[in-house]
Amino acid sequence: MTEKNSNSHIHEGHRERMKEKFLSDGADAFLPHELLEIMLYYCVPRRDTNPLAHKLINTFGSFSSVFDAPPELLIEAGLSKNAAVLIHLIPHISRIYLQDRNNDDRKISKDTVEKIVLPHFVGRKNEVVLLVLIDAKGKVLYSNIVNEGSVGASEIYVRDLVNLSVKYNASAAMLAHNHPSGVAVPSRQDLLTTKKIAKALRLVNVTLLDHIVVADNEYTSMAQSDDFYNSLFVPNPLD
Repeated sequence: MTEKNSNSHIHEGHRERMKEKFLSDGADAFLPHELLEIMLYYCVPRRDTNPLAHKLINTFGSFSSVFDAPPELLIEAGLSKNAAVLIHLIPHISRIYLQDRNNDDRKISKDTVEKIVLPHFVGRKNEVVLLVLIDAKGKVLYSNIVNEGSVGASEIYVRDLVNLSVKYNASAAMLAHNHPSGVAVPSRQDLLTTKKIAKALRLVNVTLLDHIVVADNEYTSMAQSDDFYNSLFVPNPLD
């Protein structure tokens, strides 16, 4: 075995050990330059990236400054274009990741209900069903009454809910209906109908976020009431 091949084999074994350590122990088990070293594995083949990681941190002053550095300066510091792009991507991917993670579509805020849902039921004497359609960024695409009468008569309007969801290219939906002369508590029929609607919407890749029951100035969120209600909004692979 030549010296070059021997070094390549050593580095390859080191890389695998570092990857396994990361998988078993997580990022907290490493120093910052070691994390950078591991990242560079994927754009600097067959080379010891530990000295390069040290050099980058020394050049730019800190671990985070390496990722904030312009690509042209990263290239001047010795990285290839591919490596510079990968490093420069990290802050942008982190930002989008955090925005997406914090935009939890499964949760309907009190503000959303009070501003979008409740006004539709002011002065209603009959039971009506409201459909709110939302895009992937949380923007309301559609908000209107889709049925008048008992929510239990689901066969009448489930097809309409699905068709509207597809028409507006929605990612998520929320339902609300009122109990004009009752209390804001979902009936058994409400729960069964909600499960049927959630299942139908899943077939067109639309998530049913919640079903709100309104009575006077009070309302109940099925998705937030308890584990039983919440289970209606989680896809069941056995369904």
